[in-house]
Amino acid sequence: MDDRYGTDVLAGDWRSAGRTPVPEVEAVCDLVVEEASSGFCGAVTRLEAQTVELEDYFGKKRVFPLTGSFLIDGSPVRLVVPRRTQDGRTRTASGSFAVGDQKARVARASRIFVEGRHDAELVERVWGDDLRVEGVVVEYLEGVDDLDAIVKEFRPDRGRRIGVLVDHLVAGSKESRIAEQVARGPYGEHVLVVGHPFVDIWQAVKPARVGLAEWPRIPRSVPWKHGICAALGLPHETQADIARAWKRILGQVRSYSDLEPELLGRVEQLIDFVTEPQGR
Repeated sequence: MDDRYGTDVLAGDWRSAGRTPVPEVEAVCDLVVEEASSGFCGAVTRLEAQTVELEDYFGKKRVFPLTGSFLIDGSPVRLVVPRRTQDGRTRTASGSFAVGDQKARVARASRIFVEGRHDAELVERVWGDDLRVEGVVVEYLEGVDDLDAIVKEFRPDRGRRIGVLVDHLVAGSKESRIAEQVARGPYGEHVLVVGHPFVDIWQAVKPARVGLAEWPRIPRSVPWKHGICAALGLPHETQADIARAWKRILGQVRSYSDLEPELLGRVEQLIDFVTEPQGR
């Protein structure tokens, strides 16, 4: 029999009509979220059956109902208890599958050089597990001015390669000219110099991780790191102050998701270069 009045308008999920579904996100450790009503932003540090604990950049912790309203990069999400994977595999900070109980490999002859101690510490924090499995040693340079001489002393070859990560590698810069010089040199085939556009490796950390909407522009008359510390409200009178500020920033990096893609791709490129078969 035909229904002259049509279908029941209350049938089905009529309450959700026209609404954009809120995606579910697993509340894994170190996931950075914002609690919408309070504006409190922090990383997940503990998860209970009904609550989630967040820790902000300054170390302050707060507990919220797991069913509360949360944001990631300004978009609403619904936090859920993480599901176990079928094979029980976990991932490293770089996003790779963890290898389990495998011991660190004996160091390769190939090396990755980075421009400073802070660069080395950041690479270790995110890619350390991967590098130990691959047997790749990271060394740091005090700037790139002497890179050509270092390459000539190292004498890289097919089985002993060099990968170099440079700060502020942009067209026309001093760093780009040095990279071009190395590439044209006698060992250029066995050296890969890549870089990111940031003034300093600090900028490779997403500004939201340190409570900023964006990294501030520092006048040329002010030492860059001093200006950043001032913007963050941190002491910056001595080198020890700068070191403590960096430790505080580095402490907010939990995984690759806390870094800008311009750095992620370059480090992965270097690891591939020094570990591919002809580089073994």
